[in-house]
Formats: sequence, structure tokens, C-alpha cells
Amino acid sequence: MSESYAQPTAVPALLIRTALLADDDALSVLTREVWSPLHAVAPRPVPPYEPFFDDRHQPADFLVAEVDGAVAGYIRVAAPTPLACNRHVRQVQGLEVAESARGRGVGRALLRGAYEACRRQGATRITLRVLGHNAPARALYESEGFAVEGVLPGEFLLDGAYVDDVLMGRSLLA
Repeated sequence: MSESYAQPTAVPALLIRTALLADDDALSVLTREVWSPLHAVAPRPVPPYEPFFDDRHQPADFLVAEVDGAVAGYIRVAAPTPLACNRHVRQVQGLEVAESARGRGVGRALLRGAYEACRRQGATRITLRVLGHNAPARALYESEGFAVEGVLPGEFLLDGAYVDDVLMGRSLLA
């Protein structure tokens, strides 16, 4: 994912671009600020905070949304496995949008930028996992053509309640 995309949207000056190493601090802060059991299965981050990018999470795997020049969200898309027989598939492995930018088309623009990048890489399919109780995310994904392809009932115990892990996917053809 190495290009920038301007997306038509209600959000002023929205730019979708490949992440840069220089985005590390802004993305780390964003992740801490938007952490919620609605979408996170990992515990709330606590100091000392780890860098956002590491050996497994490189800037090239992320698209960043900028609103008026400030980081407002990101999407991480990567191959779900290293298998050659699976190289036509990409998986969303993180999508976060700042509270101030939610409901303004940023998440949708990130998804659409990811589709374009994945197609250029030869992908024909994209998948994701979403927590069953995350109704806003599920509605966004469904409106973007994702369909439920499986459910792992009670896969996570979050805040004392069992939560389903919902597997969704869609074609990148056409």
C-alpha cells in the first residue's frame, strides 16, 4: 500500500495515504484514546507504551486517514497466512477512527482505500473479524458488501460477558 487517495466525503480535507514511520506517535496516541471493549480483545494499554510499529506491524501494512492534516484513523490490511494458495486474500487486521471523526465517512474511506490497494497487490477477496456486540462496525461492513461467513460463539470473555467473534468477507472483483 504505497499511494495516497483523496476520497470524496463530508469530512473536510480527507486524505487516505500509506503510513509513515513518522506516524508512530500519533497512531499510538490514537489507539490509546479509542480503546474500548466494544472492539478490543487486548487489555487497555498502560505505560510504558510500546511503539505502534514493530517487526510484525510495518508502515507499509497501514493506510492512514488524515483530516485537515491530522491523523484521524488507520486500517491495517495484511495477508492472513504466508501460504501461496491463500495469497489472493487480504485481511483487515485493525481499523480505528478518532472519536472526533466518527460518523463522517473516515472508516468507509479507509476501507475503500484498502480495497484499491489490495486489488493492486492482486487480491480478489478481503476478510475481517469483528466482535458480535460491535453493531456500528458490523453495520459499516455490511453496507460495504461484507457478509457474515461464520461465527465463533462466545469466543472472547470481555468485561464478564462472552462475546462472539464474527467472520466476514467480500469479493474485491468488480
